[in-house]
Amino acid sequence: MSGFVDKPEPIQVPGLVHLHTGKVRELYRNEAGDLVMVASDRISAYDWVLPTEIPDKGRVLTQLSLWWFDQLADLLPNHVLSTDLPEGAPADWAGRTLVCKSLSMVPVECVARGYLTGSGLAEYNESRTVCGLALPEGLVDGSELPAPIFTPATKAAVGEHDENVSYEEVARQVGAETAAQLRQATLAAYSRARDIARDRGIILADTKFEFGFDGDELVIADEVLTPDSSRFWPAEQWEPGRPQPSYDKQFVRDWLTSEESGWDRRSEQPPPPLPQQVVDATRAKYVEAYERLTGTTWS
Repeated sequence: MSGFVDKPEPIQVPGLVHLHTGKVRELYRNEAGDLVMVASDRISAYDWVLPTEIPDKGRVLTQLSLWWFDQLADLLPNHVLSTDLPEGAPADWAGRTLVCKSLSMVPVECVARGYLTGSGLAEYNESRTVCGLALPEGLVDGSELPAPIFTPATKAAVGEHDENVSYEEVARQVGAETAAQLRQATLAAYSRARDIARDRGIILADTKFEFGFDGDELVIADEVLTPDSSRFWPAEQWEPGRPQPSYDKQFVRDWLTSEESGWDRRSEQPPPPLPQQVVDATRAKYVEAYERLTGTTWS
């Protein structure tokens, strides 16, 4: 069992129809048929959306996505139409709301990996492959791969694991031409972002993108290259052979699995609220990632 510890009631706004509550985002449709995406301060871990929020997280994710969309604009169109607040929306939606094109979404998590860790490491240790792609012997946790690889996954419902699949399976599901487009776009966007991050002292170990079609045009959607969708490591602390420090919710994961939390992730009991020091440390990591990547001070 997993999902939301306390599923929120969506805010109702005149002129907006609520469509979906995700782990982090609320999705609405406006009267023009565009999507309105609102990033909350919710945080998830171990397939649970936790009862404690991280202040400013929704704004950091939104503002960082917008910055990255600009960095990728010559490679890929994106779905953002406006950052204006819809009329009648609560003031605290400011800075975390995007009005977006309604796309025909491709049901594939498009993952690019430049380094070996996470589920990729687990598969490699068993079979020397990741998503069926053969990799050389001798790689360890945190190793840089010979070249970035496309390792797609099926998109799971809230509370379920995304499941890694082979490229051939993606081609079967969405067609060979679309699969090739997804792979090319994913690796191009990852390579651009990896180089930008590296110049700022951050390793982009892996990331996931979501794409949709606007007519015949492939468009990048959702969020991009945030600590929620990417593994960012401080380059100066990179040391293959061990788990790497990261700019994400590692403080949350570490506390939940510590004796102090008293929570057993193998049980069906929901996780407890986070203590203030974990909330503060996690917020600081999100803000630090934003500031190091964009070169601007968070305010």
